[in-house]
Amino acid sequence: MAPITSGPVDPSAPLVKKPISWNNLALGAALNLFEVSSLGQPFEVLKTQMAANRSQSILTAIKSVWQRGGVFGFYQGLIPWAWIEGSTKGAVLLFTASESEYYARAAGASPFMAGIFGGMTGGIAQAYSTMGFCTFMKTVEVTRSKAGAQVSTLKIASDIFKKEGFAGINKGVNAVAVRQCTNWASRFGITRYTQDAIIKARYGEGPDAHKKATALDKGLASVAGGALSCWNQPIEVIRIEMQSQVQTPGRPKNLTIVKAFKYIYSEHGARGLFKGVVPRIGLGIWQTVCMVALGKYSLKWHEHYLTFIF
Repeated sequence: MAPITSGPVDPSAPLVKKPISWNNLALGAALNLFEVSSLGQPFEVLKTQMAANRSQSILTAIKSVWQRGGVFGFYQGLIPWAWIEGSTKGAVLLFTASESEYYARAAGASPFMAGIFGGMTGGIAQAYSTMGFCTFMKTVEVTRSKAGAQVSTLKIASDIFKKEGFAGINKGVNAVAVRQCTNWASRFGITRYTQDAIIKARYGEGPDAHKKATALDKGLASVAGGALSCWNQPIEVIRIEMQSQVQTPGRPKNLTIVKAFKYIYSEHGARGLFKGVVPRIGLGIWQTVCMVALGKYSLKWHEHYLTFIF
């Protein structure tokens, strides 16, 4: 996720293809690493714990994670998998979404629809580049048994690759793609729609209304987009179930998206498909705080200093 620093789209403005700034990509990677290394990974671990162990309440899940390593239990999978994911996914999203949105606008799509299309293609590109195997290994770290002799996460990844190949290390990648596609389509679309609604309510519909939007307007819209895009939590629970190492009696083998959905629904009903949604909403809000608030102020610093590095 790159820093959200651009303003709302003025539908009356001429269409211009925005260049990709390598400085912005580097800043986005740095902000992603800060986000995941602070509160991001604890939210991710708690979400995974609840989705993989659907009988647990949020308090029970917190206790279970704590028992696996105290404070460090909440950072399972951070190094190297979350760091690899965090340092690459923003660049993939920004480049792919920017290109897709431009060509959608050029083909006649509205800013709202072009934003949704850009989010969809960017999310899919994320899943099939680095997020597939990183997400899988993060889930493995949270759900595998850690009793007995300790085995490094790299050794586990190596063993899985030797045994099952590329498909094994990317288990559940199609569910990741569906999640990312629907998540970013929703996030881009809802954020854009909310921004336009805020601007219309505060500044009217004049030709200069979009230019009056503040960072607070953008931040509120981004928070709404991050929280409301969690409507697709069922596919996230399905993704975690497909990648989970929890050994449950009666659990089908070789799970597909459809098989996982049927299994989860038969065991825990509709509520089971939304387990972990609260920490996921918290994660979405924290990402927004990092990318919008910190992104804004970091960009000012970066424009003065990072230019000399590249």
